[in-house]
Amino acid sequence: MCANYKPVTRLDRLLTFFGVDRDPSQPTPPEVWPLGLAPFIRAREDGSGNRVIEDGVFGLLPHFAKELAYGRKTYNARSETVHQLASFRDAWDRSHRCIIPAECIFEQCYESGKAVRWCVQQPGQVPMGIAGVYRRWRAPDDRWLWTFAMLTVNAEGHPVYQRLHAPNEEKRMVVILEPADYDRWLRCSPEEAKTFFRRWSGPLDAFPAPLPPRTKQ
Repeated sequence: MCANYKPVTRLDRLLTFFGVDRDPSQPTPPEVWPLGLAPFIRAREDGSGNRVIEDGVFGLLPHFAKELAYGRKTYNARSETVHQLASFRDAWDRSHRCIIPAECIFEQCYESGKAVRWCVQQPGQVPMGIAGVYRRWRAPDDRWLWTFAMLTVNAEGHPVYQRLHAPNEEKRMVVILEPADYDRWLRCSPEEAKTFFRRWSGPLDAFPAPLPPRTKQ
């Protein structure tokens, strides 16, 4: 799972790696935790299939959510149940799938006997396109907010993720997409989209990256 990551916000990197233009006036958070605002990429609704970038809340909010805090429970969606759980089912059925651009993600490693934050990234600091689902949510003050969640798969035995998470926790990892598959992920049917639910087989770098004490969440 992933509760903390570094989003891609640099305009040149979003254009080069994801083919989208972002409004330079949008916020550029150095890191994101649940309920934070960050960019995600979806297909335009005009039928063109072109990509568009939005800023949304990290934590998908279903129509029945009464407050923003609900997103603290829905920032990750299990691939095994995304089509079943009430929180995510509507987004999945409507093919509201997205790509979350991430420079790296952070997970906990317990090999030292205590939790140490580790950074996971692609070699050469190439950004990751993480598969997600999204929807719009109407807040109590009548504002409309974009919201999104990252999809995860079982990662038991993965060379990197078997070292992460608490000893008795299930090993989970986000679904990382191949760049060549970005458009197909955004446009395909829900049934075809399930074929993307697999562990990342490419190389990943992982190393300790503890937070300075004053910035811990």
